[in-house]
Amino acid sequence: MVNLLNSDKLSYRSTQELKNELLDLVKDKDTEALKSKVLFYQNELLPYFEELSKRNPHPVVENQIPIVLGVWTPVWSTIPFHDVLPGRIHSSSYQIFHADGLYANIARYAPGQQSSLLKQVSAKLPAYDLMVMQKYEVKNNQWYIQNVGIFQAFRSRDIPLTIDDADEWFTNVVNTKIKDKYQNGELPSTLKLENLDRNTVRKLEKTYLATPALEHVYVDNDLRLVKTQREQNQRPSYTIAIRRR
Repeated sequence: MVNLLNSDKLSYRSTQELKNELLDLVKDKDTEALKSKVLFYQNELLPYFEELSKRNPHPVVENQIPIVLGVWTPVWSTIPFHDVLPGRIHSSSYQIFHADGLYANIARYAPGQQSSLLKQVSAKLPAYDLMVMQKYEVKNNQWYIQNVGIFQAFRSRDIPLTIDDADEWFTNVVNTKIKDKYQNGELPSTLKLENLDRNTVRKLEKTYLATPALEHVYVDNDLRLVKTQREQNQRPSYTIAIRRR
């Protein structure tokens, strides 16, 4: 009943007001436990998603592609994969869409950096940068996503992962490891990951082998509300992303 009342009230607000309120609601909440975030979506965010979906300025999927090109950061999400490794630095998490039909989810992980107790010890350890690259296209007014590869790099914690660094890494991997195979329709069938425990590798492999579904509940030049589903029998995940470039 609360959601119905909220939805009725929200219908009288401007789109910009709804966007601002939604971002205020999720501020500093992306580090909460997944179960808490799922409940938070159901109890608090769902009315905003529903109301903004009615105002989506780009409901035709093929028209969404030029809108999403560029760099985005997920400020809140219920995708379990985002925290498959500990210590994700949220300000260094990027979704980069290129015009060649490829995009990458890139994040830096620095375990222990949030804890003052562990910070001195972990400061000597390298940061771990993870990239999940995917290809995208539109078929029958739907996004079609296929995983291309998962890549990793160990780097100094003292040097932040900037947008330029992430985009350069993405472009370099495409040119040196993906381009020829991608153009010939030959995508890697197995993962080659090093220095990760077997349990984490299995999680990454499961993600890589899936064919996820993606839908923009709402998308404009600076905000994306995204519904994704790794498998048909899996609970949908929701992501709020803001444009960085």
